[in-house]
Amino acid sequence: MDDKRLSKFLSLVLRHEPEAAGLTLDAQGWVEIDDLARATMKRFGAGQRDIERVVQESDKQRFIIQGSRIRANQGHSVNVDLGLEPSEPPAELWHGTTAGHLESILASGLEKRSRQHVHLSIDRETARKVAARRTGPWVILRVDAAAMRGEGGAFYVSENGDWLTDAVPARFLGIAEQFSDGDSPRGD
Repeated sequence: MDDKRLSKFLSLVLRHEPEAAGLTLDAQGWVEIDDLARATMKRFGAGQRDIERVVQESDKQRFIIQGSRIRANQGHSVNVDLGLEPSEPPAELWHGTTAGHLESILASGLEKRSRQHVHLSIDRETARKVAARRTGPWVILRVDAAAMRGEGGAFYVSENGDWLTDAVPARFLGIAEQFSDGDSPRGD
């Protein structure tokens, strides 16, 4: 079983298109693992144990299993209520993106677009890893979360430690690092 393909399918089904597996998420984004396993068995020959292994071994911790149910921790483009309560963020949060988006971001801020939230990282290293998944020059943005929170901005922390918010106005953003095409945001 190709765990990467299975993980991508789980992301598709649990975050964006549950109908791709003939499933419907409940209001909080949960689905029965048995139902998901039937769909993955048909498509990949992968069952519940394979799903559980992918969830447990993932360094990104995109999914959570509770009892007989599974859901994505965040990143949904379908409407779900994750039940997250506002949390006090650290003074700084980070966002990794491509340089091609920089001009737009500095003009209008970070927007959730088709997702339910803007995703922010707790540290620069995590933001670098996010940026490294993209092609082309990278940018690491510093988010002045303390100032944004001081002006009423709400922040949430997901099960896997990612910080979420509805939007980050441009005035709370600064360029922390930039990497050209040949550079690695991980320092490789």
